[in-house]
Amino acid sequence: MRPSIQLETIESCLANQMLTTQEIVPGQREAAVALVLQPQVSGLRALFILRAKKEGDPWSGQMALPGGHRETIDADLVETARRETHEEIGLDLNQAGRYLGTLAGIRANPRAGFDLVVTPQVFALEDQAVPLRPNEEVAEVLWGNLDEMISGRSLTDARFPEFQREGTFPGYQVGEQVVWGLTFRMMNDFFDLIRPGAG
Repeated sequence: MRPSIQLETIESCLANQMLTTQEIVPGQREAAVALVLQPQVSGLRALFILRAKKEGDPWSGQMALPGGHRETIDADLVETARRETHEEIGLDLNQAGRYLGTLAGIRANPRAGFDLVVTPQVFALEDQAVPLRPNEEVAEVLWGNLDEMISGRSLTDARFPEFQREGTFPGYQVGEQVVWGLTFRMMNDFFDLIRPGAG
């Protein structure tokens, strides 16, 4: 059976979207993450990282997309996503990745008290044999099946007492981990864009 999500569909949706740009105000910081997609026989999959536990990191120990803050050396947020991905997991998206487009930025207000706009950049990883070398910021690299996510088959509710959060939160099960919070919002924005009949 042909997987329901195709790279050509994603690329077309990204190119044709009506993108609303987040205005950056004084005191706000910019960041970019890489949504790295790879075709497999079982369907399209996306790369996630489990962030290492680190004091002072508001997303310490959580599932995330590779990425980080924009630096003055970065020409744009695409370059930020490429640089941070290479630093965090040793994946050179200039060589191995094909840029597909951008999603709308999301304003994040973590409890650390700083104001941040995070913009996902989407890449296709078509080389099946790219080695990954996570640095000390990454505890694990995991792959999630997008068909299972967009269909709701991997949707779950989980508790996160280790992050001082009460109650349950929706997320996507990826291996033994759960993609939730800001990354869950990003994935849902992505699915809203590419879902048949969107727009």
